[in-house]
Amino acid sequence: MKNTRKPCRWYPVCPMKRFYEEGKIDRRWVEDYCWVDNPDCIRKQMEARGEYHPDNMLPDGTIGKSLD
Repeated sequence: MKNTRKPCRWYPVCPMKRFYEEGKIDRRWVEDYCWVDNPDCIRKQMEARGEYHPDNMLPDGTIGKSLD
């Protein structure tokens, strides 16, 4: 079967990548949003509009208070 996953263009520089690699967020975040270029990602939507979003904001828009 052909791999149809297309990562988000921002993933290489997104804090979610670092948080995942450091074990601070579950794999499901990057599987459900980052690795499949999910259009529902609030971070991506805000980036497209040029709006500020904190590094500790998760793709669903919630703030990960334990993330630094």
